[in-house]
Amino acid sequence: MAAQAVLFLLQVVTGFLSFALLLRFYMQAFRVSFNNQVGTFVVDLTNWLVKPLRKALPGLWGLDLASLLPAYLLQVVLAVAVVSLHGGSEAWSPLSLWPVLLWQGVLATLRMSIYLLIAALVVQAVLSWVSPYSPLTQPVGQLTRPFLSPIQRLVPRIGAVDLSPFIAIVLAQLVLMFL
Repeated sequence: MAAQAVLFLLQVVTGFLSFALLLRFYMQAFRVSFNNQVGTFVVDLTNWLVKPLRKALPGLWGLDLASLLPAYLLQVVLAVAVVSLHGGSEAWSPLSLWPVLLWQGVLATLRMSIYLLIAALVVQAVLSWVSPYSPLTQPVGQLTRPFLSPIQRLVPRIGAVDLSPFIAIVLAQLVLMFL
C-alpha cells in the first residue's frame, strides 16, 4: 500500500513537471510568445531546471534540448521506479533492462506530447466558443497551428464550423493507439 502511494505521488510530480517542460519546449519550437499567463507560469516553474542545463546543453537546430531532456529523464526515472516498486527487475539483467527503460522513456515522452496537443486543441475549441478574445487564444492558436494548417488545407470549413481540431484529435488518438 505504501509503495502504491509513493508511486502515485511520483507519477503526479513527474507528470506535472514533464508536462510543463514539454509545454516550454513546444512553445519555444513553435515560437509561441511567453508573454501570457501560461508562458509566465511555465517559465517560472521550470527555470530552476532549464537555466543551468542550458549552460551545458546547447540547442540543436533551434530546439531547446534543455527543456526536452529533463522531461525525458523524468519519464525514465518514473519507469525505473515502477519496475523497482513492482519487483520486475529481478527477471531481467541490468544490461538488458536499461535499453527497455530508456525506450519506455521515449514512448512516455511521445505520449505526453500527444496528450499536450490534445489538451491544447480542446482548450482552443472551448475558447473559440466561450471566449474567442481571451488572452490565451493567441498562444494556444500558435501552438496548434502547425498541426491544424495541413488539415485545414485539405478539409474546408462546413458553414462556419472548422472540423480540423476534431480531425486532429482523432488522428492524435490513432497515434496514441500505436504508442
